[in-house]
Amino acid sequence: MTKITQLVGSIFDDKKFYRKMGMIATPIIIQNLISSLLNMMDTVMIGKLGEIEIASVGIANQYFFFFNMILIGLCGGCSVFISQYWGKRDEKNIKKILGIGLLSASIIALIFMIAGFLVPKQIISLFNNDPMVTALSEKYLKIALISYIFTGISFVYNFSLRSINNAILPMTISLIALFTNIFFNYIFIFGKFGAPALGVAGAAIATVIARAVETFLLLLSVYLSKGVLAATLRELTDFTFDFVKKSYQIIFPVILNDMCWGLASLVYAAVYGHMGAQAVAVIQICNTINNLFMVITFGLSSSASIMIGNSIGAEDEDQGRDYAKKIIAISFLLSLVLGGMLAITSPFILNLFNVSSGVRSSAQTILYIISFIFFIRVIGIVLVVGVLRGGGDAGRALIIEGFTMWFIGVPLTIIGAFVFRFPVHTVYALALVEELVKCILAFMRIKSGKWIKNVTN
Repeated sequence: MTKITQLVGSIFDDKKFYRKMGMIATPIIIQNLISSLLNMMDTVMIGKLGEIEIASVGIANQYFFFFNMILIGLCGGCSVFISQYWGKRDEKNIKKILGIGLLSASIIALIFMIAGFLVPKQIISLFNNDPMVTALSEKYLKIALISYIFTGISFVYNFSLRSINNAILPMTISLIALFTNIFFNYIFIFGKFGAPALGVAGAAIATVIARAVETFLLLLSVYLSKGVLAATLRELTDFTFDFVKKSYQIIFPVILNDMCWGLASLVYAAVYGHMGAQAVAVIQICNTINNLFMVITFGLSSSASIMIGNSIGAEDEDQGRDYAKKIIAISFLLSLVLGGMLAITSPFILNLFNVSSGVRSSAQTILYIISFIFFIRVIGIVLVVGVLRGGGDAGRALIIEGFTMWFIGVPLTIIGAFVFRFPVHTVYALALVEELVKCILAFMRIKSGKWIKNVTN
């Protein structure tokens, strides 16, 4: 009890820690909110066209979701190196990792673009068999694919800027991209200012323009600032095969981790889809509300990864351990508050959705379950994505998350849905067992003290 009291006291007394965490976490949280708003505005504006249109865009974006998860993994892996190299002020190797990230992101984007152009119908058929939805999805996808290369480049710079403690710039540019997307959505979807009303195709064009603007502004800002990321082509490509091999020993597990998570999410979606339209509606509503309350958590996990990585790179492992303890404690306290807020506000939030009493009842049950175990979900994310990755222990993070997801979460969901035919809220609760086991395993790893690995040596 005394240790807990001392830890809590040290958290609230350490103003320097708060300032540093706030400078990193706050812009990331705001940027995540901006991204959520962007998705919501897209949904609202396309929704004016009708249910088929909104379904078609949603289906096409399943392909982007998987691409997105691979990119996040790549950039997350690169940020482990950049944050540690920044800690030791090794600008030369930061530029090398930036170059590897940009080259890798471009290759991944091109692969997805080529596949999307060659076999769009086959890709869409994986998620849908309605001919009208398929036709519109294909139309949207063929245009939106152009944005993938811009997304890849902007992701790399966004993560890299955060890793060198500059989270304000990507946040600001994301805000500009949000308004750009809304403006061109209005013009091209509905045919304003003399432009033709292009519907779904117009939404895709707006997406391409917004992501191109974001990429251009990021590059312009980076090179005008003449900071560490303003690298020449020679500096970006000045790496050997051995350097790439060493880098990918950390990067690849992070990519694989996020791919596993993305694939598992698709499996969950497929399971709920086979449980019926009501089950899909329930999960969609609950995920939307849950993601709103999780925005702060992602900011905390990102700041944890950056701060711990900077400390380890500066060869101050004690500070890294101290940061880990404090961020875990803050995450726990904050998760209790957020979980309580979710439980209290969820009945009122559900009033915003025009759904049947059955859907509403199941959604409310799930939201109460989420609020009850919210602290477990938050701590698990902070431990795996924040502490273990920031500490350079990406391989163990992959093992923990891969094992709990594919050997606990997915099997329990499938058994609950198809063997026992439980209602959707019970199936969802079974899937959450994964979160508890993940949290326990991650805690055990951190307690062992073997999670700190200086990847720059």
